[in-house]
Amino acid sequence: MVGTMALLHAFTRTSRGREKRTGATSPVPVVLPADDEVLLDVPDDALGGALVGAAAGDHAPAADLLAATRHRAAWEHRDRYVRRLASFARSRPEWLDTWRARVPHDPDALLLDAQRAVDRAWDSPARTELLREVSPLITAAARADHRDPVPWRLALDHARGAHAGHTYFEELWEAAVRRAPHHHGCHVAALRYLASSWHGSHRECFDFADLAAQDAPEGSLTQALPLRAAYGYLTDGCGPAVGRERLEAAADRALVLSARLPAVRPWPAEVRNLLTYVLIRLERWQDALEQLRLTGPYATSFPWDRDGEDPLGRFLEVRQEVLGALAPGAATAGTQGPFPASGRPGGGRRGRPGPGGH
Repeated sequence: MVGTMALLHAFTRTSRGREKRTGATSPVPVVLPADDEVLLDVPDDALGGALVGAAAGDHAPAADLLAATRHRAAWEHRDRYVRRLASFARSRPEWLDTWRARVPHDPDALLLDAQRAVDRAWDSPARTELLREVSPLITAAARADHRDPVPWRLALDHARGAHAGHTYFEELWEAAVRRAPHHHGCHVAALRYLASSWHGSHRECFDFADLAAQDAPEGSLTQALPLRAAYGYLTDGCGPAVGRERLEAAADRALVLSARLPAVRPWPAEVRNLLTYVLIRLERWQDALEQLRLTGPYATSFPWDRDGEDPLGRFLEVRQEVLGALAPGAATAGTQGPFPASGRPGGGRRGRPGPGGH
């Protein structure tokens, strides 16, 4: 278990043996889906049915879906579904409001309501004050099912937005990992808290991410936490340099995880989109192409929305850049590509990241 000392204080453990970079070329030319076949932020079938029901004003499919994740302790899927359903409820609130009114103590409706409230507060200029007001909703969601780590992920996001002190955050962290020691969402929330509290201390963020990944099971999404740390470093312009070897190791670990996940499926798409981004920054074109093949037609807003208001268009541009870099006769060494070839970018869309942002 990744404890409090590993989160906020000394990081003393060194990285264990890392997997070798794949770097293997495909035995046949890679054929990617046509541009008009690529879709953005596609839900899986289960979530798609819940969203269709919600659009018709029926909360039952969402209730069934979230209850199933809770009963099966499928916390990663539950976390992802809660984020998407809460986002939908911000623009189409009737189904969730009806659900809350009919079953006021339902753990799933409470959690959705709390996520929606945090999302709404996060986008307000009065974010800190509004976040303090929604604390009772998060507490109610956490008390509704004591096994569920997702309310604690939400509490960690809330604490970062409310500028909570380290002691309070440590208490939340301990409660979260008691419920699910390797929950990816909680670890991402903790990594983002470290990044915001120790702005520019990327080495400490890498230490935390590496330790969490080393302790996580082979198929856990927390194996990709160092990739998150690499992305944070590559998109930030401050702090001391992090050695390329560490960035490569983060990508290597994520490549191993990606190989274990189902190919051409919606739910692993965000990990693969992020991995593609980092691989391109490292000019590992062949590995990036392989991730695009495994991703198939499933683009995700993150991380491409960093570069503008058209993440789908950006994803399609990047695909062409990768194919161009690997075209016969292309000089890939030192290729500029879709991002700066060295250093950290000075451009890109900035702005206020959301509670579930990256």
